[in-house]
Amino acid sequence: MFTSTNNTLFTSAIFVALFLTTHLTLAQEHSPPRYKDSSLSTPERVKDLLSEMTLEEKVSQMMCVWQGKRQFLDTSGNLDTKKMETMHPNGIGCIARPQDIVGLGDSNETPARDAASSVALTNAIQKYATEETRLGIPVLFHEEGLHGFQAKDATSFPQSIALASTWNTDLIEQVYAITAREIRARGVHHVLSPVIDVARDPRWGRIEETFGEDPHLVSRMGVAAVKGFQGRSTKLEPGKVFTTLKHMTGHGQPESGTNIAPSNISTRVLREVFFPPFEAAIKEANAASVMASYNEIDGVPSHGSKFLLRDVLRKEWGFQGLVVSDYFAIEQLKSLHHITDTNAGAAVIAHGVGVDLELPDPAIYPELIKLVKTGKYPESSIDESVGKILTLKFNAGLFESPYADAEFAELITGNQEARDLALKAAHQSITLLKNDNSTLPLDVNKGETLAVIGPNAEGVVLGGYSDQPRQTVSILEGIKNKVADQSIGSSLSKSKVLYAEGVRITENASWKSWGRDEVVFADRDENLNRIKSAVNIAKQADKVILVVGGNEATSREAYQDNHLGDRSNISLIGEQQELFDALYETGKPIIVVLINGRPLAITDISEKAPAIIEGWILGQETGTAVADVLFGSVNPSGKLPVTIPRSVGHLPAYYNYKPSARRGYVDSNISALYPFGFGLSYTTFNYAAPTLSKNVINKNENVSVSVVVKNSGDMAGDEIIQLYVRDRSSSVTRPVKELKAFKRVSLNPGESKTVSIEFNAGEALAFYDINMQRVVEPGIFDIMIGPDSENLDTLSLEVR
Repeated sequence: MFTSTNNTLFTSAIFVALFLTTHLTLAQEHSPPRYKDSSLSTPERVKDLLSEMTLEEKVSQMMCVWQGKRQFLDTSGNLDTKKMETMHPNGIGCIARPQDIVGLGDSNETPARDAASSVALTNAIQKYATEETRLGIPVLFHEEGLHGFQAKDATSFPQSIALASTWNTDLIEQVYAITAREIRARGVHHVLSPVIDVARDPRWGRIEETFGEDPHLVSRMGVAAVKGFQGRSTKLEPGKVFTTLKHMTGHGQPESGTNIAPSNISTRVLREVFFPPFEAAIKEANAASVMASYNEIDGVPSHGSKFLLRDVLRKEWGFQGLVVSDYFAIEQLKSLHHITDTNAGAAVIAHGVGVDLELPDPAIYPELIKLVKTGKYPESSIDESVGKILTLKFNAGLFESPYADAEFAELITGNQEARDLALKAAHQSITLLKNDNSTLPLDVNKGETLAVIGPNAEGVVLGGYSDQPRQTVSILEGIKNKVADQSIGSSLSKSKVLYAEGVRITENASWKSWGRDEVVFADRDENLNRIKSAVNIAKQADKVILVVGGNEATSREAYQDNHLGDRSNISLIGEQQELFDALYETGKPIIVVLINGRPLAITDISEKAPAIIEGWILGQETGTAVADVLFGSVNPSGKLPVTIPRSVGHLPAYYNYKPSARRGYVDSNISALYPFGFGLSYTTFNYAAPTLSKNVINKNENVSVSVVVKNSGDMAGDEIIQLYVRDRSSSVTRPVKELKAFKRVSLNPGESKTVSIEFNAGEALAFYDINMQRVVEPGIFDIMIGPDSENLDTLSLEVR
């Protein structure tokens, strides 16, 4: 029988229990959810967050906003949170290019955001996403970083094809580390770079965005770029951004050389030419995401290719990261490729093969909500993609540190360190193609009169995916600065600089031309008058420096029918050849400087001009770099990452062709005008006879090739030693040669170095046999080493 005392104690116990239970429940309700606990592993956090999400919230993570930004910004370009809440009540996974104002079209006409206003916008959006949405999931912003951050004031490095000419992976990593730093400083953690397409048709306007025609060179450049962007950790370190490999695949050999056209490529060629850069960047550098390509292969668009995105990318290579669409490409499954006639059909096709995130605006993937609710598509597939998106966000540290510092962004954007690196990259990109009778370098102390002539002399060509950097230096300005530099000569013996435009390629040429739809070519009659004026200027000079090539309007991404950028020819466009011919008639020595995004067939110029420099597109420091090379302050060391053909009729012209190709033409020399890997120096390099560490090896053994290289000239310089292989007899046809390794060395005058290059037979000599199995077949292999793909010493290696 209970006493009153016992009853009181019992009642108190119940009260305490209820009190503790209530407060524990309240504490649990107000404690942070597990997915916000940074001490947990990323998979644990992803699993917990997914369990809390509605279907609508999940699909919202699979969508992005670019042009739609204007719908939630006020008239001043600032975030309107009420509009954001109305437009995206379930949050949004991604926002594209926060540095631009309104998206496509006007972005090249309307001034872009500076560092401070970019940070203000990204911070405002993150504050809304993390504090005002139900689950507080931060936004993943992305930007472009092809050859530097595509943003106002950011550093503009040489275009990719020029960077590839350096054959310097350490330099490439440094370039993309600076690019990453400038992007991350504005609150962005994801970049749509690098482009690692292998480019095999110079008519294609996007060849300038690539690292060239060779799978090995592209692989090495691509791996270096990813390491520069991302660092070496799975989770982003300060100043790093996650990368996107573009574009998987076959994009670089489109039918007729026109962008997004079908790529008629066999499976073997895919595996041996186009796949290796992607596989290397994933396995060696842990690239975070991959972008599918616009084109089709064998009737299947890449955005609907189970073979590419599931079988090869996921299963064979073990890729665990994110697959994103190219801009508007999922919608193109319906409107361009016609493999479905509905948005829902496009959603099922693209997502079914593994495209996780739709870019750049929510056009197709909103259909997935209805498809799941009606039982026509499994929610488990949605979870798979959302898990990858959330993984990227957790690994980026967005849940802990979503905000950027405007003062820091302003401080490091385009700073002196970045400018110095841009100049160094431009120096090493410049390739000397011809230098008869030591025409170059010029001597500033001779007091010569130099006529600087040409459409690319006074302006600076920055190439595609560019914005306006803090400063640019034109070639004309660079030459004038060099001539006026009192530190390099006597003020009493200075050269004199004259200038004439010569011809104009297009009207209003500038980096903005890349984004304008219409290309307005210069009036021919006006150009002929300009040529007359240029001839008069040339007659007053001792030497002519002729700066010709192309610009952002004549070599660019053809992203829609009224915005074209591919060419049917690869000769000098417009009246540029006529300008050269007229100047040549004056009898003055002509030093030709090419500034262009694609290799140009300059056969006539190659025969007549005593000196030719291939500059490609050299970035913001173009003029300083070119002047330094012209006057010998810098010894050129670039090597071609592509073949320069004699004419458009010689295409395809890539060096690693099959034995039955290139028999010859009845009316023309079949050889390249300038071969892959070619590049001269102001000094000379002599190669001794190479040696092998072993003459007979087993299939998986390593072997070294050694060669003594001597600088036999009187100027310090860099040489790039290249190693090629050929299988003399094989079960399927093999290329006549394939680049497998290279090494850059610096040599002082008279200095010799023994250069050893080691390779593994199982990697370097393997190929896909008749059964599409990757094998090394026993036999004799030619091991070739030298300064370019044509001038090689050959050794025999037996593989057992």
